[in-house]
Amino acid sequence: MVTQLVDEGSRHIQMPIHRKTPISLLQVFKLRKLFLKENPDIIHARSRVPAWLCYLALMTISRSHRPKFITTVHGFYSVSPYSAIMTKGDVVICVSESIKDYVLRNYTKVPNRRLKVIHRGICQKEFPNMLSPTKDWLANWFTQYPRTKNKKLLLLAGRITQLKGHDCFLKLIARLPDEFHGLVVGSIHPKRKKYYINLLEQVRQMHLDKRVTFTGECKDMKEIYSLSHATLSLSSKPESFGRTVLEALSCGCPVVGHEHGGVGEILNNCFPYGLINLNDLDRAVSKIKNLHDRHLEMTLPSFYSLNFMLQETAQVYFHKLNTKNQLL
Repeated sequence: MVTQLVDEGSRHIQMPIHRKTPISLLQVFKLRKLFLKENPDIIHARSRVPAWLCYLALMTISRSHRPKFITTVHGFYSVSPYSAIMTKGDVVICVSESIKDYVLRNYTKVPNRRLKVIHRGICQKEFPNMLSPTKDWLANWFTQYPRTKNKKLLLLAGRITQLKGHDCFLKLIARLPDEFHGLVVGSIHPKRKKYYINLLEQVRQMHLDKRVTFTGECKDMKEIYSLSHATLSLSSKPESFGRTVLEALSCGCPVVGHEHGGVGEILNNCFPYGLINLNDLDRAVSKIKNLHDRHLEMTLPSFYSLNFMLQETAQVYFHKLNTKNQLL
C-alpha cells in the first residue's frame, strides 16, 4: 500500500525493524533518533519485533517527550515474555473478543480497562451482496477452470498452510456427491511448496482429481464468493479473526466453520447456522447439503465494517492524546 499512501499524502519511512535477529537491536538507536526528530504523538506497534524495538527506544526518551504507545494484538501468540510486549501499550487493541479473552487469561497483570476490542473491518462496497459476475468474467473463469462449471462450489480461501484445514476439506469433499466441487484459493509460499505437493498427492490418492481445483492466489474474491455455494473455514487451531469468513458473508455466501476463535465469534454474531464442532465432518456434510438458499438470513453488525474500525481506532488515538497517564 506504500504507493497509495504516499500518493494520498502519507510519508513512508522504511526501516528493517521486522527481522527476528539480535542484529535488529541496532535499530533501537535509529528509532530513538527518528522519534526525537519527528516528535510523534503516538507510536502504534502491530507486531512483536517492531513492538520491542519501539518500546526499547521509547524507554530511552524522557517522559515529558515520550509519545503514547499503542499496540494491537493480531494473533494467539505463544505465551512468553517475548509475546508479552504486545500487552505493554497504554492501550492494547484486540482484534476480536476471542483475542481479548486470550490476553486476560494469559497475561493476568494487564487490567481490563487497558484493553479495547476493535474488530477487523471490511468494506462492504468491495464485497457487495447479490453480486452477479459479468459474462466476460464467467467466460474467462470457466475457460480457465472448466471442471467448476455446473457444480456447487465449496470454497476454502487462505494461504496454503497446515493450519488452514486442507486435509479436513478434502475429506469433506470426498463425503459429498459429485455435484459438489472443492475450490482452494490461496497463495503458495516457497516454504510451503512441499506441503502443497503432499496435498496434491492426497487428492490423487483419494481420487478427487476431477473434484478439487487449486487456483493459487486470486484477486477476484468477490466474484468467487458470489459464485460459490458455500465457504468453509476449517482451521485446526483458533484464528484471531477470520477475514475471509466476513467477506463471504458480506457477499451473501454461507459459511460453515469451526466454532472456535474469531471464526466462531463471527458466525455466532452473523450466521449461527454455519457453526460446527472441530472436525465434525458429519455435521458439516449435513449442513452443506441443506444449504438450498444462498441468501439465508445473515446479519453483519456495524462493528464489522471498515468505517467503524477506523472511527474506533481514531477515537483511541484522540482519547490517549487527551490523557496524561502513561505506562512507560
